[in-house]
Amino acid sequence: MGRAFEYRKATKLKRWGHMAKTFTRLGKQIAIAVKAGGPEPENNPTLRSVIATCKRENMPKDNIERAIKNAMGKDQSEYKGMTYEGYGPHGVAVFVDTLTDNTTRTVADVRSVFNKFGGNLGTTGSLAFLFDHKCVFTFKKKEGIDMEELILDLIDYGVEDEYDEDPEEGTITIYGDPKSYAAIQKHLEESGFEDVGGEFTYIPNDQKDVTPEQRETINKMVERLEEFDDVQTVYTNMKPEEDEE
Repeated sequence: MGRAFEYRKATKLKRWGHMAKTFTRLGKQIAIAVKAGGPEPENNPTLRSVIATCKRENMPKDNIERAIKNAMGKDQSEYKGMTYEGYGPHGVAVFVDTLTDNTTRTVADVRSVFNKFGGNLGTTGSLAFLFDHKCVFTFKKKEGIDMEELILDLIDYGVEDEYDEDPEEGTITIYGDPKSYAAIQKHLEESGFEDVGGEFTYIPNDQKDVTPEQRETINKMVERLEEFDDVQTVYTNMKPEEDEE
């Protein structure tokens, strides 16, 4: 099985934070998509993708429509995507994805957590060699779909040959080259797949073993980072706990 698939299976793309935090994160993504391509999903593929992800996260329709409407307001803040990286406690590499309208505030918040836990915030790109950047697409499985044929069609876009199937949800998840995000989304939609939701992730290529006590400390650091509204997702190269449910 592919490394990305195994990592996702082990961690189950564990999200730190509660539902309200998830809705805040998705609301910012909607705002960016609307600003970039307009408020009509049929004419804005990025917005379509974010809305599909919102549905998968059980974000209420009213919340989605409100976020789109708010993004159209003249006084709507412009969000900027920023990634911060460094080493946390016990030498674990940490990536912090953010969407912010105030980078001075955000970097101060992130640095304060790194300092509190004895870590060091590094320069952009300093940990790139430890992670692979991937785009992730989850979509409803179609009856009679030949996954080998689909993967073969997408191989030129850097899509991995291993995929994640969730029988309970009836969904398929694939991984590809982030530079091919738009092309992969277009192919899936033109192939008739429904609710195609896409996002980006970082997959560690060198996972670090930690003790239970060290894991507890690192988890506390991640939880603290996730408390900030500007923080979207936190990634580490900490090896997933064995037999994690």
